[in-house]
Amino acid sequence: MRALLLLPVLLAACSSPPARYVVGEPYRMGGVWSYPREDFGLVETGLATRQPGPGGWNTPTANGEAWSGSRALAAHRTLQLPAVVTVTNLENGASLTLRVNDRGPVNPGRVIGLSDRAADLLGIPPGGAAQVSIAVDGERSRALGEAVLGRPPEAIAITTAPRVAVASESLAPPPGARSAGPAAAAIPVTAAAAEAPRVAPREVVLPETVTRGTPRPGRIYVEAGVLSRADAAQRLAARIPGARIEAFGPRRDQSFRVRSGPFQTVSEADAALERTLAAGVSGARILVD
Repeated sequence: MRALLLLPVLLAACSSPPARYVVGEPYRMGGVWSYPREDFGLVETGLATRQPGPGGWNTPTANGEAWSGSRALAAHRTLQLPAVVTVTNLENGASLTLRVNDRGPVNPGRVIGLSDRAADLLGIPPGGAAQVSIAVDGERSRALGEAVLGRPPEAIAITTAPRVAVASESLAPPPGARSAGPAAAAIPVTAAAAEAPRVAPREVVLPETVTRGTPRPGRIYVEAGVLSRADAAQRLAARIPGARIEAFGPRRDQSFRVRSGPFQTVSEADAALERTLAAGVSGARILVD
């Protein structure tokens, strides 16, 4: 009961598809590998885009729920599903807390995919990308697991749900390898997923409340990685044209990040990310600082 009280929620109609609590196996999407994991404290920045639904209104997402462009929903490559995150458009200060229930975006240069409704509320135009920050609400994400599945996430047999709108793809290439060409999203189905008990077809819906703060646009970088040793950072930077090394942290315990940029436009950052991925740096990402 306490978990339910943590969420200002409504229960959707019983016609909604049943949900699963999903983490899942490594998979390849958009030519790069992603490694899903539970993370109830994730904070990150990057570029947001609109996420096309996997099909019609009632087409299942990666955790078996329904995607709808008319509701505030999101897709993330690695977070547990479902999760609760607050997305802030750094360019206009608008913030929205919403539910993540699908995998994506396909474009590895985008940190989160938003439904049309979520993008409209945050002021992100069709076809555009916006600088955003993302923060997982750990307490409400855990409560969401209880509300959706009737027991805490720790007690749930974590499964992988298929996304029916995309083609299956072999996981034969070693994790971390980048595909030479475009790849369809693939989330392999495990035996645990097939045998997981179905749950009551109830869905927690968050209120679509937008708050307004001060715009805080930043500079766009491509980060190839963060390493604990300077020599390893130097070897990584040598593979990427224009990359530099930035040391941070206490002098006796420094870390070293390898970055390119800042870039004036999104298209410049996209091109730099493509070059970095082509150099075999599969963990590279676009961020805002």
